[in-house]
Amino acid sequence: MTSGVEREGPEMEIFHLLRAVAVEYGLRQAEFAAEHGMHVTDVRALICLLDAERAGIDATAGFLGAGLGLNSAGTTGVVDRLERLGLVSRVRDASDRRRVLLRVEDRAKELGWSYFSPLIDRTVGVLSGFDERHLAAVRLFLQTALDALTT
Repeated sequence: MTSGVEREGPEMEIFHLLRAVAVEYGLRQAEFAAEHGMHVTDVRALICLLDAERAGIDATAGFLGAGLGLNSAGTTGVVDRLERLGLVSRVRDASDRRRVLLRVEDRAKELGWSYFSPLIDRTVGVLSGFDERHLAAVRLFLQTALDALTT
């Protein structure tokens, strides 16, 4: 045992499965990016912006940069590429015209759904076979694992 963490056992098996899922999803993101003339960071940016939209958060370039761990020059490069591809637009905030918000265009959503919907459907199909207690356990695990990575 090192650092108080057991290196074998069911917890590590679950950790390795989670890592395998993350790697496979990352590979699908890379395939999607290559197919559409993007960098993987561009796909991560779209995901970040879509998550913000679902959460009702106004996304600015600063918000996106923080979410991606990029400086302002790197963030500008990502937004410029996505804007050139017609996937993101910069729009003035209606309540504060000095502020520029980032909006994911419908074209990006359509491309994403056309590529990722089979993956999403299969994953949701697996979850549909779980009862509420199992769904709660999966939700709790994923949320606390995410919290452990981000804090």
